[in-house]
Amino acid sequence: MTERVAVVGAGQTRFGVLPSSPRALLREALGEALASVDRGLDPGRIDEGYLASLGFGGWQIGNPAALLAEALPHPGMPVLHVEDACASGGGGLRTAYQVLRGGSADLVVVAGLEKMSDNPPLRRRYWLGVSGETEFERLCGLTFAGVYALMAERYLRERAIGREVLGAVAVKNHENGALNPKAHFQKRITREDHENAPPVAEPLGLFDCCPVSDGAAAVVLARGSVARQLTDSPVWLEGFGGASDTLALAGRESLTSLAATRRAVREAFRQAPFEPRKVQLAEVHDCFTIAELLALEDLGLVPEGEGPAWTLEGRTGLTGELPVNASGGLKAKGHPLGATGVGQFVELFHQLRGEAGKRQVPEAERGLAHNIGGSGATCTVALLSR
Repeated sequence: MTERVAVVGAGQTRFGVLPSSPRALLREALGEALASVDRGLDPGRIDEGYLASLGFGGWQIGNPAALLAEALPHPGMPVLHVEDACASGGGGLRTAYQVLRGGSADLVVVAGLEKMSDNPPLRRRYWLGVSGETEFERLCGLTFAGVYALMAERYLRERAIGREVLGAVAVKNHENGALNPKAHFQKRITREDHENAPPVAEPLGLFDCCPVSDGAAAVVLARGSVARQLTDSPVWLEGFGGASDTLALAGRESLTSLAATRRAVREAFRQAPFEPRKVQLAEVHDCFTIAELLALEDLGLVPEGEGPAWTLEGRTGLTGELPVNASGGLKAKGHPLGATGVGQFVELFHQLRGEAGKRQVPEAERGLAHNIGGSGATCTVALLSR
């Protein structure tokens, strides 16, 4: 019999430009995750751990996973480093989910960590670019923002709509981030701020792009029978899909739909006891504002062709029919690469337990986490329920 899997603890640092060392960030996130387990948890009970990180900054070492056991502390625990570009966190979580479902472990910890601000701007641009196709796209002069700008340009042209739909995403996510004490950007912006911001890669401007962030996040996952020993309020993992696509945009059938997302979400819902229309909130991978718009339809959260209307009408806002990125998303909460997918789980853990404070989605019972690697070459989609 396949085991059920639950999240029983979750924690994270604030995301932003932080003075703390990677070790200190990891210790903080792990400490908060363990403290959130209702009946307490001795780290020595954890069977294994996964550390998600791209090794972005100057701190990277050849075996960063060892930091996880060191920081718990749980010397001797089996650990593994997971690297899947911006989807490293989702990849580590999906691996843990499969291990627990198979019954070969009772408790697993997954942490994500990135220290990005210790590099000069030129090196940051280089490192962000390596998440995409570096041989041909780079030779054409494409930055990471430039790749998503190509998607945005095609999307706006095909939908016959202007940049105002991108602005609606940015304004909404900054509004949510202003309510999140762990967000990198805790400030609101206006449509005028978005429209008048400096261009980065047309049609994307400054407020269409996520920041370069430091941070760490951690979650504790358990087999169903063990979860009930630790808490009366587990957050159940109902389905978890993963998929991939070609690394370069030139190899894809469409610039306005990510095939990896569509494949991953199909796999997730094949496992789940509910349909897409039952999802009540979603944390989606909005590294650029266009990415949230693509995700709405690729995930089946809104009908095909209706993503712009839902966004402009406020239906994806915090008080709308389908709150998207209540945390502020990558756009405002921040994007410390390896910690991003794990951070999405932290948000959903608190939302589904009614612990999200001023940004709480009322009576939330079912949520979705969507984590993309690079420009869509890898993807994970998780479904969670109260």
